[in-house]
Amino acid sequence: MMKRILTLIMAAGLAAACFAGETDGHARLKVDLDTVVSTGEVTPVDGITSAGQPDEAGFKVFADKGYTTVIDLRTPGEDRGLDEPAVVESLGMEYVLLPIAGDGINFDSAKALDQLIKAADGPVLVHCGSANRVGALLALRKSLAGADDETALEYGREGGMTRLEGRVREALAEK
Repeated sequence: MMKRILTLIMAAGLAAACFAGETDGHARLKVDLDTVVSTGEVTPVDGITSAGQPDEAGFKVFADKGYTTVIDLRTPGEDRGLDEPAVVESLGMEYVLLPIAGDGINFDSAKALDQLIKAADGPVLVHCGSANRVGALLALRKSLAGADDETALEYGREGGMTRLEGRVREALAEK
């Protein structure tokens, strides 16, 4: 009976890690915010975590885990469901707005994001509404760092890029 209970506990722990953005003990770039909140766990990859729009409970987990900076790629007109700058700053993190619309998926925006990430004192949460813009800019950032196009695109997908992949491919072809 005890062995069965331990097996269930281990399976539940593995499942939680997978959904929070970890499998096989490796952190994942884009995280599932519901799982981050329910487990209270999040681990950055290369100092970064990608996500959709967090709520106050999500931001609290990031703050508790030592994140120092939140970079918000949403434009001012997008509803966040909270006063994000006030919430983030009240938790002791720096809030940075880098508004990116569809035409902002380019190497200039990727360079700006890169500078903000490098300037941070610790782990950085980069988010938009769904992580699509985040992943797209991370793909271009990876390309700027010397990655080949397929490696950059895969990194972008890991960061949440979905429907913006075509735009990223266009930017990569133009470089």
